Amino acid sequence: MTAELSDTRISHIAAAIAEPARTRMLCSLMDGHARTSTELAVVGEVSPSTASAHLSKLRELRLLRMYAQGKHRYYALADEHVAAALEALMVLAGMRMPVFAPTTPGRLQLARTCYDHMAGTLGVAIHDHFMRAGWLQADAPAGIHGDPDRTDYVVSAEGEASLTALGVDVNATRKLRRRFACACLDWSMRRPHLGGALGAAVLAAIEARQWISRDLDTRALQVTRLGEREFMTRWGIAVPDQVQRK
Repeated sequence: MTAELSDTRISHIAAAIAEPARTRMLCSLMDGHARTSTELAVVGEVSPSTASAHLSKLRELRLLRMYAQGKHRYYALADEHVAAALEALMVLAGMRMPVFAPTTPGRLQLARTCYDHMAGTLGVAIHDHFMRAGWLQADAPAGIHGDPDRTDYVVSAEGEASLTALGVDVNATRKLRRRFACACLDWSMRRPHLGGALGAAVLAAIEARQWISRDLDTRALQVTRLGEREFMTRWGIAVPDQVQRK
């Protein structure tokens, strides 16, 4: 990128952020949780159609990414570089970081099934641990097949060894005729959990080890006392004390 093109792009990004409604939308996403266009319209204090135009512009400039979950569309900051730039501006402006407060019932919020993989606070925490540990890595910086709104993962050598030790047959899972490993937006936490064949295999392995048990009449997953210890010892994930366990 030439210096002239770089300067032009910086000015376009600065102009996009400077629009008050867009500023409010972007800053509301600094808590790391995605929101719908309807929610962002309220935050931006604009009509839904105006919000849609703003969101389209922010995506065009690669400041936002969109998650498609069924008929719903959720928006989040594109990456950590966007978050870092906004945080610096918020510090200069003396703004406070937003706080996300989920409203999902406790038993479903902690852990539940999402199709055949784990969702909820625990599912998001497992995903985040796998990413921090380097077990999962984004397949491409801009998403698979050049789609910035789609994130697929590859498993590192260390991740494959660790998942194998957990009881996951990574090679067999990779050969299944479905997406291998991908980010699936959690509707209660508004952050990704691990989906795809690998997400299903991890849930099956955790259940086989009796770290969790299933409710008979809901999608809720109960964390056992053994699971509470194992999640903390192995992955540093603390299960809230107020949740009933078996």
